[in-house]
Amino acid sequence: MFTAPRFSLAAIVGIALPLFVVTMASQNLPGVAAQRAAGYDTPVSPVITVTGLASLLLAPFGGYAFNLAAITAAICMGREAHEDPARRYTAAVVAGVFYLALGLAGAAVVGLIAVFPKELVLALAGFALLGTIGSALAAALGDAGEREAALITFLVTASGLALWGVGSAFWGVVPGALALAVQRWRRGAPRVS
Repeated sequence: MFTAPRFSLAAIVGIALPLFVVTMASQNLPGVAAQRAAGYDTPVSPVITVTGLASLLLAPFGGYAFNLAAITAAICMGREAHEDPARRYTAAVVAGVFYLALGLAGAAVVGLIAVFPKELVLALAGFALLGTIGSALAAALGDAGEREAALITFLVTASGLALWGVGSAFWGVVPGALALAVQRWRRGAPRVS
């Protein structure tokens, strides 16, 4: 269903910019790394251009973040997909067919989920994300020198803080970046004894 785009500074800063950063950092960059690790030397610029243009054209219809799908890329390019690297494309084709089928059945899946109590759906989603959240927090908090900045970013983002129509995804980055800058400045500043 077509939705006419409406541009505002709050939407650009609070939705578009965080979505762009997350897509680039958590999908495209790992997707390129997965390709390189599997021995494929795919040029990055044309691929990012195509996914960006697809997002631009299909965003009014709900397709707002086309990317390299890092997890799918890693699965489709591994030895598990096929011993012969020249035949691994079949895994990508099958994944594409599966994604199309899932997309076509999306309304039925959403309808099924809507039947369940909201609390049950939230609990299931939370349990499904426990591993991802745990490993992401472990990675973010792993470096003792940047732990406080990462924790501040996470807590402000998780708080749901929204100011001037800009969501918490942006506001989490602001104090986190400030905390990181202060921490780095303090490490570099001469100590007075």
